[in-house]
Amino acid sequence: MRGNVLLRVLFVGAFVYIATLIRPIDGHIAFNIALGALLGLLIVLIETRLRDAAITSVLGGLIGGAIGLGIANSVHLGLSWADTTDTKVKFVHVLTLIVLPYLGIVLGARNGEWLEPVKFVSLFREARPQKRYKILDTSVIIDGRVADIVETGFLDGALVVPQFVLKELQFVADSSDPLRRNRGRRGLDILHRIQKMAGVEVIVSDADFPHIKEVDLKLIELARTLAGRIVTNDFNLNKVAQLRGVDVLNINELANSLKPVVLPGEQMSVFITKEGKEYNQGVAYLDDGTMVVVDNARSKIGRSLDIVVTSVLQTTAGRMIFGRHAEAAAPGEDAGRRPRSAAQA
Repeated sequence: MRGNVLLRVLFVGAFVYIATLIRPIDGHIAFNIALGALLGLLIVLIETRLRDAAITSVLGGLIGGAIGLGIANSVHLGLSWADTTDTKVKFVHVLTLIVLPYLGIVLGARNGEWLEPVKFVSLFREARPQKRYKILDTSVIIDGRVADIVETGFLDGALVVPQFVLKELQFVADSSDPLRRNRGRRGLDILHRIQKMAGVEVIVSDADFPHIKEVDLKLIELARTLAGRIVTNDFNLNKVAQLRGVDVLNINELANSLKPVVLPGEQMSVFITKEGKEYNQGVAYLDDGTMVVVDNARSKIGRSLDIVVTSVLQTTAGRMIFGRHAEAAAPGEDAGRRPRSAAQA
C-alpha cells in the first residue's frame, strides 16, 4: 500500500518536473507547476478508477477509442478541400477529434463483454435456438432418480456427462468398500439406462480444467462455458453454484415440492412400523418416505391405523408429520371427513 502511494507521488512529481522544464505555459513558473500537478493527479485518478474494471471493458474501451480516432481522422481528410482557416471548419475538426473517440471509448467499454471467447464465437454461430445443456454431477447419477425424471420428459435439452465425473464414478465402482462399489456400479447402470432412452441426447464431454482440482468447481466452470445448468442433489454444490451465478436443478427440492400437502385436522391411514423416541409413540412412513409420528400408538406396531394430523414440521432434511389415533380424538371432531390412505396423503 505504501509502495503504491510512493509510486504515485513520484509519478506526479515527474509531471511537475517536466512541466517546469518545458514550461508549456508562458508566464510565472507556478502556472506550469500547477499544470503538471493537475495532469499527474488526473492520470492517477483515472488509474484508480480502472483498477476494478474488467479487462474486457478496458480492451473494449481502447479498441473503441482507436476506431473513433480513425473515423475522426477520416473525416478530417475528407474535409481537406475546405478552408482550414475558417473557424467553422476548425470547430468541426476539433469536434470530431473529441466526440468520436469519446463515443468509441464509452461504447467499447460498455460492450467489452463481447470480447470474451464464448460470446465472441457466438457471433458466428447459426441464428437458431441453442441447446439447453443439463450437466449431471456424480451424486445425482448415483442417486438414480434422475433416470425416472428424464424418462418422463421433465428434463429437456442435452444431458452432459463430463469425463471427470465418469472417472469419479469408476473410482467409486472400483472401491474396496462393498457399499461404495455398489453405489458406483449403480451409477454406471443409470447412465447406461439413460443412454438407451429414445429421444434423449447424452453428450460425454471431454472438457477439463487442469488448473482446478475439485470436481464441484470443474462442474461450475463447465456450466459457465456451456451456459447450462447443473443437475444435482448435493446441498453444498447447490449453494456454491448459486453464489457463483450458475443455475442449479436440485432433485431433492423437486421431490419435496411434489409431496402432497397435509393440513392439521386431516385424517389418513398409516401402517405403524416401529416405536418412536418418546413415550408410547409409534412411527409410520408414507409412500414418499415422509415420517409420521403417532402418539399413543406404540401398542399398534404392525397394524394399520387411522390417525388425525395434529401438526406438520418442515426441516432441511425433509418433512415430518405428527398425529394421534383417530379414536382418541374428541367426539364429533372431524366428523364427516373420510379417512385418507397413505398413498392419497
